[in-house]
Amino acid sequence: MPTQAISINVGLPREVIWRNLAVDTAIFKQPVEGPIKVRKLNLDGDRQADLTVHGGADKAVYAYPSEHYEYWRKQLPGAPLLWGSFGENLTTEGLGEDALFIGDQLRVGSAVLRVTQPRMPCYKLGLRFQRDDMVKRFLASRRSGFYFSVIDEGEVTAGSPIEFLSRDPLRVSVSDMVSLYVDHKHPRELVERVLRLEALPEIWKTWLNERTSAGNSRRAQ
Repeated sequence: MPTQAISINVGLPREVIWRNLAVDTAIFKQPVEGPIKVRKLNLDGDRQADLTVHGGADKAVYAYPSEHYEYWRKQLPGAPLLWGSFGENLTTEGLGEDALFIGDQLRVGSAVLRVTQPRMPCYKLGLRFQRDDMVKRFLASRRSGFYFSVIDEGEVTAGSPIEFLSRDPLRVSVSDMVSLYVDHKHPRELVERVLRLEALPEIWKTWLNERTSAGNSRRAQ
C-alpha cells in the first residue's frame, strides 16, 4: 500500500448555531483540487477560527488516517463521512499513530513537515457531528490523527507521496502521547523521553510536569 495524501481539505471560518449559541468554526473542511500551497501556518484556502487553541506553527497542518474512517462508519451509522470530516487538512493512507514518532520529518508532495503532537479535540468536534458525546468517543478511540509543523513550504495535491526523511531517535509515538493523556499513567522512562523531545510543544511538557508532580504528591501523602 502506498503512503500518500489521498485528499487535501481546506475550509474558512463560518458561523454555526450550537446549543442556541452562534459559534465561529473552521472545522468544516472540503476536499479541493491541487496543487495547494503549504505555508508555515496553514494551507492556502484554510484558516482557523480561534487561534488561542487552534492553528499556529505547531499545528499548521492536521492529518487524519483514511483507515480510521471504517471504524467511524461503524460507530456512527448514517453519518455522512466524506474526506475532511474530522477537520483534517490531509487525509492520509499508510500512516498510523503507533508508528509515527514526535519529531519525525516527512516529505509530503514538495513540502517538508515535522510531527509535533496528537490532536486533542475540543467541543467543536461535537458541533461538527451534532453529538454531545463525540469528544469522549474520539478520545476513547485513540484515533487522534497528528499535527505537523512546516519545515519547508511546498505544494501538495491528492495522491502526493509521503516519505520519511528522518525518524526521531527518542521514538515517542503519537500513540504514546495519547496514552499519557487518556490513561493517566506516566511510566518514568517514557516521561523522561517525552520531556527531551525538541519537536513537542512546551504546553505538553508543562502539562506533563504538572500531572506527574501531582501524582507524586498524592503518593507521598
